[in-house]
Parts: sequence; C-alpha cells; structure tokens
Amino acid sequence: MASIANFPDHILELIFSHLDLYTLGNCQLVCKKWHRCLNYDENNDIWRMHCQRRLTEETLNSDLLSTVPTFKAKLRAHYYAWNTNDCSRNIYTKFNDFTLHRNPIAQSTDACRGKIGFRHGRHAWEVIWEGPLGTVAVIGIATKEAALVCPGYVALLGSDEHSWGWNLVDNNLLHNGDAQGNYPLPNNAPKYQVGERIRVILDCDDNTLSFEKNYEFLGVAFRGLYFILIKELNCNCFNKDIIYFFILGLPDKRLYPAVSAVYGNTEVSMVYLGPPLDG
Repeated sequence: MASIANFPDHILELIFSHLDLYTLGNCQLVCKKWHRCLNYDENNDIWRMHCQRRLTEETLNSDLLSTVPTFKAKLRAHYYAWNTNDCSRNIYTKFNDFTLHRNPIAQSTDACRGKIGFRHGRHAWEVIWEGPLGTVAVIGIATKEAALVCPGYVALLGSDEHSWGWNLVDNNLLHNGDAQGNYPLPNNAPKYQVGERIRVILDCDDNTLSFEKNYEFLGVAFRGLYFILIKELNCNCFNKDIIYFFILGLPDKRLYPAVSAVYGNTEVSMVYLGPPLDG
C-alpha cells in the first residue's frame, strides 16, 4: 500500500480540501511535502474550496478584497474581520463580516471590534469608510474593556485608557479622552476622502500604532502602547521583558482593530493583510 506522504500533489490537495483548518495546521508540520502543498500555492484547490464554503461569490469577487489576491489570504482576512458579537447594538455586519453598517440612530455613537486581537508581532489591516463621516469618525485599536456605545456624538474610540484612535474628521489623535495632537504631522494635512484605503499598522514588538494612506506612510501615531497597559496595573517596571511577561500572562489583554461612527447608514470595511511589508 502506498504511503499517503507519497501521493501526488493533486490527490493531496483533494484530501486536504475536506479537512478543517485546525487539522490543516497540524498537517503542514508532518513533512516537507505536506508543508509545501499547503503553503507554496495559496490559490490551489485547498484554499479555493475553503473560501467558497465560507465566503459568498459576491464577496470573493468584490473590489474590497483586491489587496488580498490569493484564496488563502482572503480566507485569513475573513477570520480577522468585524466581530458581529462584539459591536454596538446599533451595528450589524455584512459581506461575510468585512463591512459594518451603522443604523440611523439619533444621539448615539457606536463602535465595533475585530474578531481577533493582538499582543505580539506586527500586523496590518485596511479600513475603508464607505459612507459619510459625519461629525466624528475614528479608526484605531481598543482592548476588550473599551465601550462600544455611548449617548451623543463623540469620539468614542480614544475616549478612555482602553482605546487609541485617529479622528478622520479633524485629523486629531485621541487617547484617554484627550487630543494627542494633529496627525499627520504636516500642517494643513489633507482630510480623508470617503472610499480611500487607510492602512493601519500595529507593531506589538515596538509598541507603536501607525497609519498609511494611498501607500504613503504617515508616521507613528502612538508610542508605548503596552507601557500604558502596564501602568493600568500600577506597575512601575518598564523593562521590555517584564512588559511581555505581564501582557502575555493576562487573560485577554489584546489590542483589537476598532472603529467608532455616528452617521446613520454609514458603512466601514476592514480587511486584514497580515504582517506589514517594509520599504
């Protein structure tokens, strides 16, 4: 009987396409051939069939996913998309959770977090505001402790110590309820135009949050993210190794992609890209 490890690639792909993602993760550790089969071609039948099971044809063929061209990248982005169970009651998600829709509720500010948060590594995702900004429109990151709804039209993301945000309406950076200065740094920086793609770059190793617009790096917006989280624990030790010890030891002290919006029927999409490319 032939060993499964020696099966032709097209047979392996057919078998792997029927396995769940957790099992596939284990399969790629079995041998070099299986690892190559699962990672060399991100458009093979394995990832195509998994995508077709989880994503609608409309989503797969949309311009929204144009920056994640392979089936494997699209599938990964889906697992990092907006969390329909971690948003304001005035928000629902569509297009396989890639897009959130804020209902036209008066005198309310509403927020949403992504499905997966981060506490180590480097991560990038794109945010596209596909409707009017209104008086306040904030993108950034938040922990699980950050509020998801509040009365009035305010900069909810960045209103406390649990979130950091960039208000696209007035180009202010926000954290702990205070304006942290204009962003980007040049005076009279152009305002965000609806439909532009903003790339959010979270570096958990360097404790920074940065943004790009139209593939132009806008500079570091926030530094010392984990130093602030450690300060919440009333710890005066700012050694980097001690920071990782505390953060990794906490149950869910992760930083999640987040936005907050006030305009009725506005929509905001988010596509996870993976580690940012330097240069």
